Amino acid sequence: MKVPSRILPVIVFAQFCCTSLWFAGNAVMPELILVFKLSSNALSLLTSAVQSGFILGTLLFAFLSISDKFSPTQVFFLCAIFGSIFNLSTILEENNLYSLMILRFLVGFSLAGIYPVGMKIASDHFEKGLGRSLGFLVGALVLGTGFPHLLKATNEIVELSWNMVIISTSTLALLGGLLLKILVPDGPFRKPHQVKNSPDILNLFRNSNFRSSAFGYFGHMWELYAFWAFIPLMLKIYNHFHPDSISNIPLYSFLIIGSGAVACAISGILSERFGVARVARTALTFSGICCFISPLLILFASEVFFIIFLIFWGVMVIADSPLFSTLIARSAPAEGRGTALTLVNSIGYAITIVSIQIVDFSQDFFQQQYIFLILAAGPILGVLYIKNFSSKSL
Repeated sequence: MKVPSRILPVIVFAQFCCTSLWFAGNAVMPELILVFKLSSNALSLLTSAVQSGFILGTLLFAFLSISDKFSPTQVFFLCAIFGSIFNLSTILEENNLYSLMILRFLVGFSLAGIYPVGMKIASDHFEKGLGRSLGFLVGALVLGTGFPHLLKATNEIVELSWNMVIISTSTLALLGGLLLKILVPDGPFRKPHQVKNSPDILNLFRNSNFRSSAFGYFGHMWELYAFWAFIPLMLKIYNHFHPDSISNIPLYSFLIIGSGAVACAISGILSERFGVARVARTALTFSGICCFISPLLILFASEVFFIIFLIFWGVMVIADSPLFSTLIARSAPAEGRGTALTLVNSIGYAITIVSIQIVDFSQDFFQQQYIFLILAAGPILGVLYIKNFSSKSL
């Protein structure tokens, strides 16, 4: 069955619009700290609040099989509306650290019906070429994640209020949800949900391929969001050793995160030629190497070389993400694919909270140029598991 040409572009654009909610708070963190008189650890607390909301949301979505029982496009649309409202509430003058944490938590909860459900919608439309389709989809997530930093850089140039970053991302989320609701029907490969007992969810991990791809994804997630969350900090650490080297940190943060969008699309294409597991393993290996050499680059690299290095790291840290999602989707039964993707996402994002908090906590015990070595544990674990994936059994 031929899929209408509009389907993938609309899903990708909607994913970009809605996932811009994810790091909207991070992009304006200095302003939030100043305006609401927040503590110095607000970055890790508010980032972890989003991740916690996403985790609880994905757990509930998985165990209730929301995206398999109900129309996934309807779920996406409703979550886009709620996510937009919770994000917009950030600008209320009465906010404090606790209310902001609740709002960011609710944004994360809403994203549980956007990111994994978007992958579910794509997998229901594209049985063949799923790796390429998810490559574009995760690329949209990457651009959406970095986009608030670009808005912040633009606002600084034209001297607009930080509120515009929040208002703009909320508006984008509404637009994305509405376009997907109007233009994308449920896919032809969607299978009716079959009522099952909850232990079947846990039995997914008895499948060796599902287990290998899931644990490979968990290693990838240990590194990914901590890297994204602390890119501005990494640039500030570099400026500490090389005073006044990097001036526009929001712009460079966007370039470093956003560079991964192209990588996702390319990795999806490469996977069709060289194999999904092989390309994922290669990207994970290179991102692990970047973790190990980061202290040397922070201390000794020139400004240009350091930015190039971070862009390369930004490419490798995310290039394997759509490939792991592809492997997970292919290894799960079709009637429970949405539940499987949502469950693995939930566990993966729980891991990001741990890595973000450990990196933040380690600043009190280690010199700052060494704290990103902690991220190498993820790629090491991921490579060890994904090498056991067997494409012959699919």
